[in-house]
Amino acid sequence: MRLFAAVLPPEDVTAALAAEVAVLRGLPGADGLRWTGRPGWHLTLAFYGEVDDDVVPDLSARLKGAAHRTAPFELALRGGGQFGRGRALWVGAEGGLATLRLLAGRAEAAGRRAGVGTGEHRRYRAHLTLARSRQAFDVRPYVEALSGFTGPTWTVTDLALVRSNLPESGVPGELPRYEAVARSPLGSSG
Repeated sequence: MRLFAAVLPPEDVTAALAAEVAVLRGLPGADGLRWTGRPGWHLTLAFYGEVDDDVVPDLSARLKGAAHRTAPFELALRGGGQFGRGRALWVGAEGGLATLRLLAGRAEAAGRRAGVGTGEHRRYRAHLTLARSRQAFDVRPYVEALSGFTGPTWTVTDLALVRSNLPESGVPGELPRYEAVARSPLGSSG
Protein backbone atom coordinates (compact mmCIF):
# COMPACT_ATOMS: atom_id res chain seq x y z
CA MET A 1 0.00 0.00 0.00
CA ARG A 2 1.07 3.57 -0.66
CA LEU A 3 0.84 5.23 2.76
CA PHE A 4 1.45 8.49 4.58
CA ALA A 5 0.70 9.97 8.01
CA ALA A 6 -1.45 13.09 8.06
CA VAL A 7 -3.67 15.51 9.91
CA LEU A 8 -7.13 15.62 8.32
CA PRO A 9 -8.99 18.93 8.70
CA PRO A 10 -12.65 18.69 9.76
CA GLU A 11 -15.61 19.45 7.51
CA ASP A 12 -16.11 23.10 8.56
CA VAL A 13 -12.45 23.83 7.80
CA THR A 14 -12.55 22.20 4.35
CA ALA A 15 -15.85 24.01 3.60
CA ALA A 16 -14.23 27.39 4.32
CA LEU A 17 -11.21 26.45 2.23
CA ALA A 18 -13.44 25.22 -0.63
CA ALA A 19 -15.09 28.66 -0.75
CA GLU A 20 -11.65 30.29 -1.00
CA VAL A 21 -10.53 27.82 -3.69
CA ALA A 22 -13.66 28.63 -5.72
CA VAL A 23 -12.47 32.25 -5.83
CA LEU A 24 -8.95 31.16 -6.82
CA ARG A 25 -10.31 28.97 -9.61
CA GLY A 26 -12.01 32.05 -11.03
CA LEU A 27 -8.70 33.87 -11.51
CA PRO A 28 -7.25 34.14 -15.03
CA GLY A 29 -5.20 31.09 -15.99
CA ALA A 30 -6.59 28.85 -13.23
CA ASP A 31 -7.42 26.16 -15.79
CA GLY A 32 -3.65 25.76 -16.31
CA LEU A 33 -3.36 24.20 -12.86
CA ARG A 34 -4.40 20.70 -11.71
CA TRP A 35 -6.54 21.37 -8.63
CA THR A 36 -6.63 18.86 -5.80
CA GLY A 37 -9.98 17.55 -4.61
CA ARG A 38 -11.58 18.49 -1.31
CA PRO A 39 -11.94 14.82 -0.21
CA GLY A 40 -8.15 14.49 -0.36
CA TRP A 41 -7.16 17.65 1.50
CA HIS A 42 -4.70 16.88 4.28
CA LEU A 43 -1.51 18.07 5.96
CA THR A 44 1.08 15.36 5.32
CA LEU A 45 3.29 14.60 8.32
CA ALA A 46 5.42 11.77 6.87
CA PHE A 47 5.31 10.03 3.50
CA TYR A 48 6.08 6.31 3.56
CA GLY A 49 5.50 5.29 -0.07
CA GLU A 50 4.83 1.64 -0.83
CA VAL A 51 4.57 -0.35 2.40
CA ASP A 52 4.26 -4.16 2.58
CA ASP A 53 0.98 -5.31 4.12
CA ASP A 54 2.82 -7.24 6.84
CA VAL A 55 4.54 -4.02 8.05
CA VAL A 56 1.30 -2.03 8.42
CA PRO A 57 0.35 -3.38 11.90
CA ASP A 58 3.76 -2.42 13.34
CA LEU A 59 3.65 1.00 11.65
CA SER A 60 0.12 1.57 12.96
CA ALA A 61 1.16 0.63 16.50
CA ARG A 62 4.15 2.96 16.37
CA LEU A 63 1.97 5.81 15.07
CA LYS A 64 -0.49 5.14 17.89
CA GLY A 65 2.39 5.55 20.35
CA ALA A 66 3.51 8.77 18.66
CA ALA A 67 -0.03 10.15 18.85
CA HIS A 68 -0.38 9.08 22.49
CA ARG A 69 2.75 11.12 23.40
CA THR A 70 1.41 14.26 21.67
CA ALA A 71 -1.22 16.46 23.28
CA PRO A 72 -4.14 17.79 21.17
CA PHE A 73 -3.43 21.25 19.74
CA GLU A 74 -5.14 24.04 17.84
CA LEU A 75 -4.54 24.76 14.17
CA ALA A 76 -6.00 26.97 11.45
CA LEU A 77 -5.30 27.08 7.72
CA ARG A 78 -3.83 30.43 6.79
CA GLY A 79 -2.07 32.18 3.91
CA GLY A 80 -0.40 30.43 1.03
CA GLY A 81 2.79 29.73 -0.80
CA GLN A 82 4.43 27.70 -3.51
CA PHE A 83 7.06 25.06 -4.07
CA GLY A 84 9.13 24.46 -7.20
CA ARG A 85 8.53 27.76 -9.03
CA GLY A 86 4.77 27.29 -9.02
CA ARG A 87 4.69 23.53 -9.47
CA ALA A 88 2.71 23.32 -6.21
CA LEU A 89 0.35 25.93 -4.75
CA TRP A 90 -0.51 25.45 -1.09
CA VAL A 91 -2.31 26.93 1.89
CA GLY A 92 -0.30 27.15 5.10
CA ALA A 93 -1.22 26.86 8.75
CA GLU A 94 -0.94 28.76 12.01
CA GLY A 95 -1.43 27.92 15.66
CA GLY A 96 0.29 24.94 17.27
CA LEU A 97 2.97 24.64 14.61
CA ALA A 98 5.65 23.55 17.10
CA THR A 99 3.43 20.64 18.16
CA LEU A 100 2.60 19.85 14.52
CA ARG A 101 6.34 19.73 13.70
CA LEU A 102 6.90 17.50 16.74
CA LEU A 103 4.12 15.16 15.58
CA ALA A 104 5.61 15.10 12.06
CA GLY A 105 9.02 14.16 13.50
CA ARG A 106 7.43 11.41 15.57
CA ALA A 107 5.53 10.09 12.54
CA GLU A 108 8.75 10.04 10.53
CA ALA A 109 10.57 8.22 13.37
CA ALA A 110 7.69 5.71 13.65
CA GLY A 111 8.19 4.87 10.00
CA ARG A 112 11.94 4.42 10.38
CA ARG A 113 11.47 2.17 13.43
CA ALA A 114 8.93 0.07 11.52
CA GLY A 115 11.50 -0.34 8.73
CA VAL A 116 9.77 2.01 6.31
CA GLY A 117 12.01 4.45 4.47
CA THR A 118 10.76 8.03 4.55
CA GLY A 119 13.33 9.34 2.10
CA GLU A 120 15.57 12.32 2.69
CA HIS A 121 14.79 14.22 5.90
CA ARG A 122 13.65 17.79 5.28
CA ARG A 123 12.61 20.50 7.70
CA TYR A 124 8.85 20.13 8.08
CA ARG A 125 6.70 22.86 6.56
CA ALA A 126 2.97 22.72 7.30
CA HIS A 127 1.02 22.95 4.05
CA LEU A 128 -2.05 21.59 2.31
CA THR A 129 -1.57 21.30 -1.46
CA LEU A 130 -4.30 23.02 -3.49
CA ALA A 131 -2.99 22.75 -7.05
CA ARG A 132 -0.07 21.47 -9.10
CA SER A 133 1.50 22.19 -12.45
CA ARG A 134 3.78 20.00 -14.56
CA GLN A 135 5.99 22.98 -15.37
CA ALA A 136 6.87 26.31 -13.78
CA PHE A 137 3.71 28.39 -13.34
CA ASP A 138 3.28 31.95 -12.10
CA VAL A 139 1.14 31.39 -9.00
CA ARG A 140 1.89 34.81 -7.47
CA PRO A 141 -1.71 36.06 -7.99
CA TYR A 142 -3.01 32.95 -6.17
CA VAL A 143 -0.51 33.29 -3.32
CA GLU A 144 -1.46 36.97 -3.02
CA ALA A 145 -5.17 36.09 -2.96
CA LEU A 146 -4.49 33.53 -0.20
CA SER A 147 -2.56 36.07 1.90
CA GLY A 148 -5.78 37.29 3.53
CA PHE A 149 -7.26 33.84 4.08
CA THR A 150 -7.62 32.39 7.58
CA GLY A 151 -9.87 29.39 8.08
CA PRO A 152 -11.66 28.33 11.25
CA THR A 153 -9.52 27.17 14.15
CA TRP A 154 -9.93 23.54 15.15
CA THR A 155 -8.40 21.21 17.71
CA VAL A 156 -6.31 18.46 16.16
CA THR A 157 -7.31 15.35 18.09
CA ASP A 158 -5.89 12.51 16.01
CA LEU A 159 -3.24 11.32 13.61
CA ALA A 160 -4.33 9.45 10.48
CA LEU A 161 -2.52 6.74 8.54
CA VAL A 162 -3.78 7.31 5.01
CA ARG A 163 -3.70 5.07 1.95
CA SER A 164 -3.24 6.77 -1.40
CA ASN A 165 -4.97 5.01 -4.28
CA LEU A 166 -3.44 6.38 -7.47
CA PRO A 167 -5.63 6.72 -10.58
CA GLU A 168 -5.55 3.68 -12.83
CA SER A 169 -8.11 4.62 -15.47
CA GLY A 170 -5.82 6.85 -17.50
CA VAL A 171 -8.57 9.47 -17.64
CA PRO A 172 -6.93 12.92 -17.74
CA GLY A 173 -7.56 14.89 -14.57
CA GLU A 174 -8.53 11.89 -12.45
CA LEU A 175 -7.42 12.46 -8.86
CA PRO A 176 -5.95 10.00 -6.35
CA ARG A 177 -8.39 8.65 -3.76
CA TYR A 178 -7.39 8.76 -0.12
CA GLU A 179 -8.71 6.59 2.68
CA ALA A 180 -7.78 6.65 6.36
CA VAL A 181 -6.78 3.10 7.27
CA ALA A 182 -6.14 3.98 10.93
CA ARG A 183 -6.74 6.96 13.22
CA SER A 184 -4.90 7.33 16.49
CA PRO A 185 -6.15 9.77 19.14
CA LEU A 186 -3.70 12.36 20.44
CA GLY A 187 -2.85 12.49 24.12
CA SER A 188 -3.35 9.98 26.87
CA SER A 189 -7.12 9.70 26.34
CA GLY A 190 -6.69 7.02 23.67
